Amino acid sequence: MNLNLEGKTALVGGGSRGIGLASAIELALLGARVTLIARSENDLQAALKLLDSSKGQKHDYLVADYSDLKAVERKIDALLEKQGGFQILVNNTGGPAGGPITNAQLNEFTSAFNNHLLLNHLLVQKLLPGMKSADYGRIINIISTSVKIPLNGLGVSNTIRGAVASWAKTMANELGAFGITVNNVLPGATATDRLEAIINTKASKSNTAVDKVAEQMKAQVPLNRFALPEEIGAFVAFLASPAAAYINGTSTPVDGGRTGSI
Repeated sequence: MNLNLEGKTALVGGGSRGIGLASAIELALLGARVTLIARSENDLQAALKLLDSSKGQKHDYLVADYSDLKAVERKIDALLEKQGGFQILVNNTGGPAGGPITNAQLNEFTSAFNNHLLLNHLLVQKLLPGMKSADYGRIINIISTSVKIPLNGLGVSNTIRGAVASWAKTMANELGAFGITVNNVLPGATATDRLEAIINTKASKSNTAVDKVAEQMKAQVPLNRFALPEEIGAFVAFLASPAAAYINGTSTPVDGGRTGSI
């Protein structure tokens, strides 16, 4: 199986922690040169130290706030001017706040649409010429299992994640002729800072012990545990590899079997 990413460059969103960092670590282990994107330079500097460089890669990072698309565009243009093209793009950013959809304000939808779909689209358009010239492209979007079955209490997220999934499928149809694949990874409950915050919020609202809430959530998963970030990252790295060249336009849960659909 050809998993070799030596000579390939990867741009990884949300790369300073959680699934983004885990994906970057796995990509680096396969030989890719990785550029991390996140808002906190301190977090990015710490994350950079965790990336393998035994194959001679020189990893770097870009400080950017996804809420400001114009600023992101300027920084990406400068990065491409300095470094050249990328063959791998991992679109990943934190999900919208939870809550019933009937209570959601209009600005919550527009903010999420901006940070997820529009940002993804901007990055693809910027990186596409480099992928085409290299005859190699992998666009991998970290979304949510809610694109299969909407999750209760995540009204805005369900809506926007579904839009991203449809955008990605359309993009896959259009880019397949160039040998560029577009796939969605749908993580289940994963042991990250975000999951810890969700558990704490549920515990507080229900006046239930944190450990009990966590156990209740694990009980919904056939494997009876949360995913490790590196387990999601490993699948991302596989999709980025030459071995996954014929996988295109998919939305694949990596959730321990929790999603109740085939």
